Amino acid sequence: MNSKKEKKVVMVVYAYYLDDNRVQREAETIAAKDGYSVSVFSLRSLEANSTYRFNGVNVHELNVRKYRGKSFVNYIRSYIWFTLVALFACTGMLLRRSVDIVHIHNMPNFLIFSAIVPKLFGKTVILDVHDTMIETYAAKFNKNYFKPLIGILRIEEKVSCALANKIICVNDVQKREMVKRGQSESKITISMNVPDPAKITGKAKVEKSGVEKFSLVYHGTIAKRLGLDLTIKAVAMLVDKIPGLNFQVFGDGDDLDEFMELARRLRVEKYIHFNKRLPLTELTSLLKNMDLGIISNRKNIATELMLPVKMLEYMAIKVPVVAPELEAIEYYFNDKMVYFFVPDEVESLAAAIEKLYKDKDLREKQAQEAILFFDKFGWDKHKQNLIGLYDSL
Repeated sequence: MNSKKEKKVVMVVYAYYLDDNRVQREAETIAAKDGYSVSVFSLRSLEANSTYRFNGVNVHELNVRKYRGKSFVNYIRSYIWFTLVALFACTGMLLRRSVDIVHIHNMPNFLIFSAIVPKLFGKTVILDVHDTMIETYAAKFNKNYFKPLIGILRIEEKVSCALANKIICVNDVQKREMVKRGQSESKITISMNVPDPAKITGKAKVEKSGVEKFSLVYHGTIAKRLGLDLTIKAVAMLVDKIPGLNFQVFGDGDDLDEFMELARRLRVEKYIHFNKRLPLTELTSLLKNMDLGIISNRKNIATELMLPVKMLEYMAIKVPVVAPELEAIEYYFNDKMVYFFVPDEVESLAAAIEKLYKDKDLREKQAQEAILFFDKFGWDKHKQNLIGLYDSL
């Protein structure tokens, strides 16, 4: 009989669990380890069951829904309410002796205060920084409105990181910025947001319509800061140059209605198809039909630190990518792996799309070069980084 005490992990995330591939990937990895159990506290979805077990992970949806909107104040209010509800949930787990490690997924960083009682009783706390708050909110909200809050967000990050025993960053560029702001390099582990090969299996669903098509794709959050409107404008420039051009968008977000109106105003609505968000396991077979993945992030202090996971998902299934010249992307990829365009310039984006449309051999070579990224930075490596972090605790 194994006398080793099981370590009980509680993860907290302000997101819908089944929509967050990173949280799922990390939770399932630790749950699969001998001697560990994992529970997750997440936002309440529209499903009937608020408590369920999924791939070995116990999921508890707290009675809080995600705020959708453009009000900074309302975002903070929603974050604070979720943190308070999660605080009671984590404290309850402590009283039931059901927590040894609390793994907090930001945003916000101050969600770590939901683990304050377990922390006071000597439990280990991990802060998993998906996105840095300072850069994200500077990019999301009006700069003049945001400026007085810069100091507050710097303090929020510093205090939250101080409370954490360990910090996880999503890439080397983000880690470098965190170290510049005073975090100990030895305290940080990198677990990149790369796709799990097991989640992106499945065959392409080929439609034999007899009509020539050239399909662009984007999936994920629909927001102006991520430049989807730039792609819509590029499509408007290209419909007469590329037969069968169509742009498939899968996702939702604050700016969806605005972008649908933009497509109508530019008279390209029949070329642009807005589809609902789908789980990656369902989406993969559709993505494999696509000719080109579009990353059109605007250039700002937040996107310079981002390595878009959707880009990595396209690459993992050999869909070539056009992407802006931004720091984190250029840190990992060269122009043999990605076709770069000048950020924020519609003409440059349109020219990149047209070039790859005309040169099928280039698309195929680019896809083959890009997949080499996973030899060095694939999930198998970062899975071991995550497991090593937990073993070190």
